[in-house]
Amino acid sequence: MATLNGNLLNVSQSLVPFFNGECFEFWKIKMRTFFQSQDLWELVSNGYVEPIDGEFHLTTQQRAELKETRKKDLKALSILPQTVHDSIFSMIAEAINAKEAWTILETEYQGTNKVITVNLQNLRRDFENLVMNDSESVQEFSSRVKCSR
Repeated sequence: MATLNGNLLNVSQSLVPFFNGECFEFWKIKMRTFFQSQDLWELVSNGYVEPIDGEFHLTTQQRAELKETRKKDLKALSILPQTVHDSIFSMIAEAINAKEAWTILETEYQGTNKVITVNLQNLRRDFENLVMNDSESVQEFSSRVKCSR
């Protein structure tokens, strides 16, 4: 069992999805599920806000909550490098929090919102033009459809 100092991560290392640079969307879904199971997804996807003017004005409870949030963020940030190939790790090595690392990976492998929109438009066009050729078998057509993703 892999344990990261505390009870948030207590799962077999083989259960953590690994990303080698291919099929980002599948890896992203697996990681979202994994982070949800560790109660870290909200932090990874939305991040958190550090107090601008320090912690001095915070109540004891707010300080404790901030400390716990920082601890969870560091756990999430420590998980991400273990789930990517070394060549991908170099992109997120300087990230200071899990949200930043996640955003870097999304932008690199999924693109910006504009790129995503263009890709979706292209997929829609491809789908609308999708027709099985008279000379191809159902299996060939199915393979062609799967490869066009």
